[in-house]
This record gives sequence, structure tokens and C-alpha cells, in this order.
Amino acid sequence: MPGEIWVLGATGRVGREVVRLLRGAGANVVVAGRDRARLSGLHRDLRAVTGSLDEVCTHLSTETPAVVVNTVGPFADSGPQVARACPPGTGYVDIGNEISAFESLHEMDEEARTSRRTLVCGAGFGVLATESVLLELLAGEEAPAQVRVDAVASVATPSGVVGEALAASVVQGMIDGGREVREGRMVRTRSGRAAQRLTTPDGDVVTTAALGSGELFAAWQASGAASVVGASALVPASSVLRAAVPTLGSVLRLPGLAAFTTRRLARSRITTARERPRPSSWGHARVEWPSGRVREGWLRTGDGMEFTAAAAAEVARRLADGDGRPGTFTPARLFGPEVALAAGAELVISP
Repeated sequence: MPGEIWVLGATGRVGREVVRLLRGAGANVVVAGRDRARLSGLHRDLRAVTGSLDEVCTHLSTETPAVVVNTVGPFADSGPQVARACPPGTGYVDIGNEISAFESLHEMDEEARTSRRTLVCGAGFGVLATESVLLELLAGEEAPAQVRVDAVASVATPSGVVGEALAASVVQGMIDGGREVREGRMVRTRSGRAAQRLTTPDGDVVTTAALGSGELFAAWQASGAASVVGASALVPASSVLRAAVPTLGSVLRLPGLAAFTTRRLARSRITTARERPRPSSWGHARVEWPSGRVREGWLRTGDGMEFTAAAAAEVARRLADGDGRPGTFTPARLFGPEVALAAGAELVISP
């Protein structure tokens, strides 16, 4: 695995685990973040680059890393900034899930090809899990008419503060609002619509609802279907709370309020650690073809956050080994569903 792999946000929950996994695979890791003391305490034997995201990007542009892993949200802001700071020929990986981040990076596709960069967005649980099971269902088939994907994460919650990366992603997701694909076009809709109760192969009953997210974007790109819904169990199950989501998103668009809310949420403290609510996290896809034939499938993994770190590390390793190609991709569209299996998932496909 030649060349350095930079991990931005290396003191965060996912960033720390990505560093551990990459080091276990023998990678030459450089850690980056704002807090020099935390970086030194967590990764004292690694080369560290400290500063704001702007400062780290300036430093990055003068180096020659093989791959940069970005775990710093909101990814709608950090994704294009870090990707453009990467020198020509560099691989870029992030764990973002805001649909605006996917749109921004995919607008850089021609730029990435020209500069020989490989940009991979959404190398985390929701996108990779749903995209992988969808691609498995679509293999060798004609173009579908309708697709729905559902991300059902089960995540253990440690005690401590929420953190800026997660807070920024939550706030940006609410600002982005709902999206669906209708008649082959991405359109704005109300967040939380199309609620559906699912029974997982483990027998757990969960409710998912539509969200403007990376899962939707990836499913549309993978399928080309005229009708696509991307749903998540993270949308509030209560119909009253779901109805409030669009209003909150509109309020957060007021000048300065998003930044203020992000700071407050980031400092919020989780006082009691909690085990994950279900044994497994699930990605689900349902495909309907023009003939009316329907197939469904599932992807099973453990803790969704642990899978995210494993997925980002796996994609980074493959890029460092020279397995990518220039352009902008989602992880399974670049490497196929097997990248999810390598990160610790299992496919459960209906006949």
C-alpha cells in the first residue's frame, strides 16, 4: 500500500477507527485535525497536521498523498473544498450523506477526470448498504421502473458530546429537505413522506420515511429508474414529528441560524451510553420492473458506525493500491457490492 493516506478529522469517532483499521493494514497514515493536544494524545506516534480545515487544505495542496479520507462535516462544504485541495492523481473518500454534498461532488466529475483524481462520496453505512443490495438485485436485469431503498441503522451511542461533524450533517440534512425522483427527475418534496413499516429478516419492525439523502442519489445513479425513493429509519417515527421536519428545515435557512444550531447541537452532551437498539443494521431495496415483477433484498451488518469506518478504510485501501479510476463515484458503483462484503456485510436476497 504505497503512499500516505491522510485522515481528516482523526480525533472523531469514525476518524479514530479509520486510522486504527488503516494502520492494522500496514498503511502509512497521516492524521489531521484542529486540536493538536488531542491528535498527539490519540495518535502520538503518527505524523500530524493541525489547523482549521482551510489551513489543512492549504498544507494538503503542497503534499503528495495517495489518498485523503475526509470525516469532517458538513460534507456539502468540506467535500468540494478538500477534493479540490487534493493534488492531481490523489484519491478522495468521504463518509457524507447530505444530498447537496453528492450533487456538488458529482458536478466535479469532469474536473476529477482531467486531474486524474478519484472522488468517492458516501463511503459509509447508509449509501454503501443500500447501493450494494440494489446493484445485486439489478445485476443482469433490464432497467427498472421503480426503486425504493431504506437505510435502517443500529448504532451504539457513547456518552459525551454530539460533536461538530455529526451536528453539521444533521443540520445540513434538514436544510436540504426532502427529495424524490419522479418521471426521471430529482424533485423537492416534503421530508418524512412515504412512511412505511418494514419487517427485517431478524423480525424487527421499523418505520422508514423519505429523506433527501445520499441513499436516494446513489440509488438513482445506480438504477436509472424513473421513480426512486430513498428512505431512512432516522426520520422520526411519529407522524407529528415527521410533519415538523420541513418547517424546521425552513427556519434553519435563516441567516446565521444554521451555524448557531450546529454549534449548540455539537456541544450537547449525551449523558448515558446506550447499546445499539437492534442486533443488526440493515440496507433494504425493493425493485419493480415495467412488467410488474418485484424483487426485494437486504444487506446485514452490525453497528452502523463501525461499518462506516470499515467501509471508508476499505475504499481508501483500494484507492491506495491503485484500483480506482478518475472521476466521481459512489463506493459500490466504483468497486461493486463486494466492497460492502469486505467491510463486514452480508447480502440476504429474496428469490
